[in-house]
Amino acid sequence: MKKKRSVASLSRFLCLIIALFLTACSGMEANKKADVDVSDSLVIDVEGNSAYLSGVLGSDLVKQLSDMVRKNPNVTDLVLVDVPGSVDQEATMEGARLIRRLGLNTSIAQTGYVLSGGVDLFLGGVTRSIGAGAGVGVHAWSDGTRIKATNLNVSYPVHAAYVNFYLEMGVPERFYWFSLDAAPADRVYFLSPEEVYDFQLATE
Repeated sequence: MKKKRSVASLSRFLCLIIALFLTACSGMEANKKADVDVSDSLVIDVEGNSAYLSGVLGSDLVKQLSDMVRKNPNVTDLVLVDVPGSVDQEATMEGARLIRRLGLNTSIAQTGYVLSGGVDLFLGGVTRSIGAGAGVGVHAWSDGTRIKATNLNVSYPVHAAYVNFYLEMGVPERFYWFSLDAAPADRVYFLSPEEVYDFQLATE
């Protein structure tokens, strides 16, 4: 029994560590210097079978998406118009998972853009498409203080949390490491169409 308790305690400890790192990183989206204004909260407009998303993804993202679907059960597609990032990475990942469970598709509007956490939400779609002229921007995360992705050993649990999320979304692990090297936290790197295809971000 002692061994089982030890294993359980270790599991809880690892989960706590991951949660703490994700919490520490939750503010990183607003601190990536990508002109993210945390007051620019997410707005969802529904037209027919499509829901259009604009603004910063907040901690209440899952509730927002759940309420939208409950009120509009006919919605099948989420169109990301301009999503500059998030202020809660854990909520963003859960939002993407909810989108996947609900069987919704995602797309980036023509000449629209998704940055940082916006990219992660986009990956939740069962099918994913990117409109002509749309931008997909990534960079290394940072909590805005001393914690930066590039300063952490590759074995740190927070890296595994990200990698597992991308694998869950059908995106290769190398996309995560690429995003860390693509640009520092205070800049944004926009992927080329070839890179979008190579990393399997779009499905069509």
